[in-house]
Amino acid sequence: MQLMSNVRLQAVTVEDFNEAGFVVVPGVLASSECEALSGRVQLDPGSGGTRSLLREAWCIEVVQRLRKHEAVSKLLDPNDVAVQCTYFEKSSSRNWLVPVHQDLSIPVAERVADAALTGWSNKEGSLFVHAPVELLARLTAVRVHLDDCGEQDGPLRVIPGSHRLGIISPQATTVARQQLAEVACVASKGAAMVMRPLLLHASSKASGRSRRRVLHFVFGPASLTHGLRWQHAA
Repeated sequence: MQLMSNVRLQAVTVEDFNEAGFVVVPGVLASSECEALSGRVQLDPGSGGTRSLLREAWCIEVVQRLRKHEAVSKLLDPNDVAVQCTYFEKSSSRNWLVPVHQDLSIPVAERVADAALTGWSNKEGSLFVHAPVELLARLTAVRVHLDDCGEQDGPLRVIPGSHRLGIISPQATTVARQQLAEVACVASKGAAMVMRPLLLHASSKASGRSRRRVLHFVFGPASLTHGLRWQHAA
């Protein structure tokens, strides 16, 4: 893989987002709001996160804030709905690495008998399935940083432009990592990283003593194909 660089994007454009598959939007939430949200989630010992937040009223309020934010809103389809919110907390005591991958699974209401649908799984009592590539290309993730996230905090590392390659095989992933420069998405407290789930991404273990807490929202079309329904939508 080529030498990793860092990104702190200040000017946000739809063209940048479509080309790279991600942008970092500073100042989406105030520091005081981040602190208040941090106290909303209580994790079990040893857990690094939870996927079941979208039903909470405070979480829906954050969704509404994101839709109204000038820079974030122009990166979302106005007809899209929020379909998932996951909380991640990485620190010296809650530490892990994530190998390079694409986000292929979506939370759905029930199982559908369709040969085009694979990768069924249950996570925290919720049903997930690998979505068709045409749907995955329509999804947008918004990662709201509740803490400063520097190089020592296990930031997300991405391969710009890889979202345009569709679902990538392991062999093609290896080639992409050898040929394309990786970017570390450091971000300040209250910033949001907006990305396409098909973007190749990974993260290392945190090596510092701070915490990296993130609310990861996924937005998608209100109606799904193949008889699927979202488990929750806001």
